[in-house]
Amino acid sequence: MFALSGEKDQYAYENSVRGLDSMRLSLVSASLIVLAGMTAACGGSGESSTPAAPAAETPAATPAPEAAPEAAPEAEPPAPEATAEPTAAPAEEAAASEGSLEFASLPAPYNTADYARGRRTFKLCQSCHTTAEGAGALVGPNLYGLFGREAGTSEGFAYSQALQDADFIWTPDKVDHWLENPQTFLKGNRMTFAGVRKPEDRTAVIAYLMTETGYTGE
Repeated sequence: MFALSGEKDQYAYENSVRGLDSMRLSLVSASLIVLAGMTAACGGSGESSTPAAPAAETPAATPAPEAAPEAAPEAEPPAPEATAEPTAAPAEEAAASEGSLEFASLPAPYNTADYARGRRTFKLCQSCHTTAEGAGALVGPNLYGLFGREAGTSEGFAYSQALQDADFIWTPDKVDHWLENPQTFLKGNRMTFAGVRKPEDRTAVIAYLMTETGYTGE
């Protein structure tokens, strides 16, 4: 009786184990089916889920700028016309030209003398003599009215005895000899002047004195 009972229990146990194994197989099969479905859903058609980057657009080519037209060569400025060099005379030459008109009425050779030269030569004398009418004497006598005047007679000036005793009238020729060397011309006078050595300087300064001191030609 006990043996029969043990066989039944063994049989029941084995059936129970087989049932459990069957359930495990079913669960495993179901899991595999679910897993396969999930894999199919995720895989899709095999295309990458990351969208492809759009192809970079190639910028349209910028047209090359048109070449600027070549500038026409500028015309060369016309060459300045040659102008004659100024022929204006320097101040002294202009004065000489003006003086020539003044000298034109003088007797030869004074009418062709150089006015500017005469004025320049007189600067050797002007510290001692004046030519202004009515002016007083300086170191030497006033020369206004010199030509035609008797030597040693200008008012307001104390002459040397040699000039007081002189007996001549001042003429252009007498003045020329006096200016060449006063001491040689009239010994004993007090004029300390070495003289004007060049004849052309004496002619010019005498012509200048004639026009500045009221020469009348008488």
